[in-house]
Amino acid sequence: MNERLSEYDDPKVLIHSCCAPCSSFCLLALKDVARLGVYYYNPNISLKDEYDFRFSELKRLVDIYNSDPEITLKEENRQVYINKSYVNQKIEVLDVPYESELFFEKTKGYEDCPERGERCGICFDLRLRKTAIEAKEKGYDLFATTLTLSPLKDAALINSIGESISKEVGIAYLPSDFKKKNGYKMSIELSKEFDLYRQNYCGCVFSKR
Repeated sequence: MNERLSEYDDPKVLIHSCCAPCSSFCLLALKDVARLGVYYYNPNISLKDEYDFRFSELKRLVDIYNSDPEITLKEENRQVYINKSYVNQKIEVLDVPYESELFFEKTKGYEDCPERGERCGICFDLRLRKTAIEAKEKGYDLFATTLTLSPLKDAALINSIGESISKEVGIAYLPSDFKKKNGYKMSIELSKEFDLYRQNYCGCVFSKR
C-alpha cells in the first residue's frame, strides 16, 4: 500500500465502505496519508431499513472523525507512512444509489453458493467496479475498499478483483489487507468506543439465511 500511494504527490482515494465498524479502522489508517472520499455502495444489503441504518452509522462515524482530528491510530497499528498535511482534512461522503435489484440480477443462479464462494466474488466485483467508475468520474487518483478488514473475506481475491477492474476502468487500485497489524481487533475496539452498530452478516439474504 505504501508503494502505491508514494507514486502520487497528493493522493486522493475513494474508498468503498461496507459498514461503519470496518471503516472505523480503515479510515484512520488512511486519513493521515491521503485525501479521502467514502463510497457506501452496497446493493447486496437486501433490506432497505438495514441499508439505511448502516449508512447513517457510517455518516455518524465520519462526522466524529471530521470533528476531532486528534483521533488517530497508535504507531504500532499504522500500515502506511504519515503525512501531517492531511491530519486536519475533512473526509467526504459521496451520495450513492441503492440498487438491490442489480445485486439479485448479477447473482442469479448463484443463490445456493456457500459463503466465500462464487457469489461473493460476483458481489465484490459489482461493488468495486461501481466505486472505480465513480472515483474516475469524480477525479480521484485511486480507489480502495474496506472489505479486506474482515477475517471472513479473502483479501487476495478482493485485491485481484480490484487490480483487474483497475485495468478495465483506467484508474489505480490501492491494494490492502487491513486486518493485518491487529486491524480487525482495532475495529472492534473503535466500534465499542463510538457505540457503532455491528451487524452479524454481510447484508445479503443468502448470508443471513
